[in-house]
Amino acid sequence: MTQPILTARNLVKRYGRVTALDHANFDLYSGEILAVIGDNGAGKSTLIKAMSGALQVDEGEMHLRGEQINFRSPNDARNAGIETVYQTLALSPALSIADNMFLGRELRKPGFAGKVLRQLDRKKMERLSREKLTELGLMTIQNISQVVETLSGGQRQGIAVARAAAFGSQLIIMDEPTAALGVKESNRVLDLIRDVKARGMPIVLISHNMPHVFEVADRIHIHRLGRRLCTINPKDYSMSDVVAFMTGATVPPEAELEAAVAAE
Repeated sequence: MTQPILTARNLVKRYGRVTALDHANFDLYSGEILAVIGDNGAGKSTLIKAMSGALQVDEGEMHLRGEQINFRSPNDARNAGIETVYQTLALSPALSIADNMFLGRELRKPGFAGKVLRQLDRKKMERLSREKLTELGLMTIQNISQVVETLSGGQRQGIAVARAAAFGSQLIIMDEPTAALGVKESNRVLDLIRDVKARGMPIVLISHNMPHVFEVADRIHIHRLGRRLCTINPKDYSMSDVVAFMTGATVPPEAELEAAVAAE
């Protein structure tokens, strides 16, 4: 079987007496959309924060393409090629589209102007931003210098996804990308997710929206009580089955296999 791009084994994270991750495992394979779902308090947000460098686990190991990783900050994860689209989008409303695309990694002009005067190369950033947005079919926005606060929710989400696709070289994590959007804008974001996948980029999708999960996910990672309960193929189960697994009403047939993996 193909080796996973990103793996986690026996991750543990405690907050005092609360155990958010209890020997959690995770596997993401090349070119797939893996949905991560779980009830509130299941630990999925903690798992994602560990993978994106936002927190450090107390125990366990993570490997990216076979090499062990120990992220100390989100910048470490970004430098390793892992981009995260947060539910809050992490966009600056008062800045332009191009400025947001290069937020935190601005390009400077060559030579004296950039190195000494530290002037930004706005023309290059605007050109590259336009190229990336065009690649994903997002150039319905005519003015790349337009400030983000004038855009719709769907357009803002598109900017965040395009930024992740532009700079993510290994994988993209998307945290509730359609949570605050209407039906039409949600469908556009789902199309964007498919477009990113079609370019060969694996995606971790965290979502509470079951119809969206079943529409785009190749596999579903069900997280319960701080660990992976099972991983299923959405074609083999119904939404009600998944909710029953997630809430503990039904024990999935894969539960025994996961227990064996966790014990290794």
